[in-house]
Amino acid sequence: MKAPQRRPSRPRALAIAAHPDDIEFSMAGTLLLLAQAGWELHYLNLASGNCGSLVTGPAQTRAIRRRESQAAARLLGAQYHRSFTDDLEIYYEDGLIRRVAAVVREVQPTVLLTHSPEDYMEDHMNTSRIAVSAAFVRGMPNCRTVPARAPTGQDVTVYHALPHGLRDGLRRRVIPGAFVDTSTVQAAKRAALAAHASQKAWLDQTQGMDSYLDAMDQMGRAVGRMSRRFKFAEGWRRHDHLGFCAPEADPLAETLGPRYFVNRAYERKLGQPAFSR
Repeated sequence: MKAPQRRPSRPRALAIAAHPDDIEFSMAGTLLLLAQAGWELHYLNLASGNCGSLVTGPAQTRAIRRRESQAAARLLGAQYHRSFTDDLEIYYEDGLIRRVAAVVREVQPTVLLTHSPEDYMEDHMNTSRIAVSAAFVRGMPNCRTVPARAPTGQDVTVYHALPHGLRDGLRRRVIPGAFVDTSTVQAAKRAALAAHASQKAWLDQTQGMDSYLDAMDQMGRAVGRMSRRFKFAEGWRRHDHLGFCAPEADPLAETLGPRYFVNRAYERKLGQPAFSR
């Protein structure tokens, strides 16, 4: 049995998304603020983005989007991790869970950011489930990862981003349990998204100039309006703590302070604390 790995010297955040550019749309602002607070960032898209073009074939598109993701990760100050599969091939299955679990054990994140459990497409929802399961098995010695990585015992707090369009697949609005003020890093977030130039180019042709970047800004403004406090914001819902961290753990709040706002109205609607304080 492998010995447990050494704990990292500073806190780490791991963002796990489905496709290249998903992190930039709904998670990058929070990552940038964590980096300003001294955190180490890690960046993983499960799929290669090979279907994301009307012009180039899958192999060329895959290579283009890998380079763009690496450039975006550099702009965010994050360590890039290579994708494991192709678009529309993110399934909740043993092999992919074991590969993502190896990354979780290697990184040992304090915070794991991933998609909403309810979203407009299956790749996003399956990524959310895989990320949660990979974090859950991080400390189980009898769970083998691919490649093999020693189990880790650190707490990890899992946060789910808002779905694209702020609604689930049945058009129901999704209300976050907390908001992060991204106003001061919105320009940097936009620059990271612009690194995905192939996506911007074909969407400019099909939907209008800068529609891709503007859609991200519009989403940030909409979430800011939901908060009733911030000009731009990202919204988060915290996963249940069982198997992951202490009941009161909320490292985003502890690190970001006034930039992080818990939605008490949402808690009252649920009839219980959304963040189990």
